[in-house]
Amino acid sequence: MKKIEAIIKPFKLDEVKEALQDVGLQGITVIEAKGFGRQKGHTELYRGAEYVVDFLPKVKLEIVLGDSQVEAAVEAIRKSAQTGRIGDGKIFVSGIEDAIRIRTGETGSDAI
Repeated sequence: MKKIEAIIKPFKLDEVKEALQDVGLQGITVIEAKGFGRQKGHTELYRGAEYVVDFLPKVKLEIVLGDSQVEAAVEAIRKSAQTGRIGDGKIFVSGIEDAIRIRTGETGSDAI
């Protein structure tokens, strides 16, 4: 099993969700986040004063899935979240040792 964590622009969430459903994924966790990378935020004007917005709104997705689905899921996220501009986000893939469904006690891939 693997865990995919993706940080994307908020307005891309619906496209990414649909792309993941198209490749057969059912469960996804969405977390509202703030952050910055190379773009280092941006400058805004408010009532004539200029100030720097360091942390930009982002959305973090977490998906746990079987090894056989990882490549399709990563590609679906990458294609649907891409705008071609700085700040499109990142995708991280890591291993999951075990999973347990609280309601039934199922473990491993049966739990996801």
